[in-house]
Formats: sequence, structure tokens, C-alpha cells
Amino acid sequence: MTVRSNEFDQPIGEPVPDWSPRPLPGAVTLEGAYCRLEPLDADRHAADLFAAYSSAPDDRDWTYMFTGSIQDAQGFRRYAEEAAAASDPRHYAVIDLDRGTAVGTLALMRQDPEMGVVEVGSVMFSPLMKRSPLSTEAQYLAMRYVFDALGYRRYEWKCDSLNAPSRTTAERLGFTFEGIFRQAVVYKGRSRDTAWFSVIDGEWPANQRVLESWLSPDNFDARGIQRRSLAEVRAAAAAARA
Repeated sequence: MTVRSNEFDQPIGEPVPDWSPRPLPGAVTLEGAYCRLEPLDADRHAADLFAAYSSAPDDRDWTYMFTGSIQDAQGFRRYAEEAAAASDPRHYAVIDLDRGTAVGTLALMRQDPEMGVVEVGSVMFSPLMKRSPLSTEAQYLAMRYVFDALGYRRYEWKCDSLNAPSRTTAERLGFTFEGIFRQAVVYKGRSRDTAWFSVIDGEWPANQRVLESWLSPDNFDARGIQRRSLAEVRAAAAAARA
């Protein structure tokens, strides 16, 4: 790739013509084939979410969350009310279309509309979403909204560097690992090195096709078992481009 230079013969970045600040993430509903994202609402979602999270055998899913596990329905409702009232993070409930109930949440946070950057975080998916396409589609719907509807340039994923499942999920979804920010955060009385990942707008079209191919009903048998893994779909797409 040719590197551009200015009048002082210094290398400079590529121009971004006609750039303007992007809209903030809104209280929108995003429809998918398996799930729906809708703005978190304590009246509609708190009881379902508490029941879904309570189906876990222990509290390990809360280890890397900034919030501790919620032990009772009343406490969880207070948490849901506070989360729903915020606009950054903007929290969304994941609705399982088959069950008709909320089974998880995610948020669009650290919103920087001036630069076109936003992070997906506060991802808390219950056991009811495991071994199903819901978790992938929920992430896909949020990513598609950020890139296609809002026109952002950069979509970030950050996690505790010791959170191996989160790091694996980011790479599975097509995020690029960018490095470790050492001692970036103190939470729950402990230090956190933060792993950074991103997808940028130029990568999104190819990643979108891969995610849509994996999510296609044709990729699942009558029992809902995937025919090809997302890694296999991604590898085939990369081979076709080579």
C-alpha cells in the first residue's frame, strides 16, 4: 500500500472525505431470525432475565463482569432499572423468539460519535443462549446496526485479559486482537489487564457475509445442530478470496 506524505515529506494517514459525527446508538429494536434486541426495560425484562441467569449452576459467568452476581429478584430489578435508565452504556435485552422471553443482555458503550467508535460490552448471556445461534445473532445484530445504520468506523471489544472465553468469542466473531493494556482497570478489588479487539468498517462487509452464511437456516439440521462451524465458514470464505 502506498503511504501518503504531506508537504514536509512526513507520512500521514488516508483522508476521510466528508466525514461527519455519527448518531448515538438509540433505543431501537433489532429483529433477527432467532432473537430480537430491544431496549432494556425492567418492567418487561427483569423477571425473565433473573430467571434465565438463575438457571446457571453457579456464579462463574459473573466473575469478569463489573457487577457482582444478583442474588434475589428484587436486587436484580434495581440493577435492571439503573441499567435501563442509562444511555451510555445503552443496554439491550436479547429476546429468544421461540421462548418469547429475555435470555440475556448486551450494551453499546464508550460511545464516541465524533470519531465513529463504539464498544460492545456488558455482555451477559444466560445458559439458555448456549449451544444455539442466539448468542451469535445477537452480536451480529448489534454489529450490523453500528456499521450499517449508524455508519461507525470502529467497533470495539474489550475484556479482562484472563477471560479466555471472551477472547475466544471475539476472535470467533471476526474481531482482530490489538494488544494488552496493562493495569488498565481496578474492579472488584483486583487489577485488570485489558485485552483490546476491534472490527473496522472496511472489514465489516466480508465479516457480515460470513456471519450471515453461518446464521442461515440451511446451516442447521432439523435438531438445530450446525452443519459447519463459524471457523469453517470463515476459512472457506478466506480461501475463496485468495
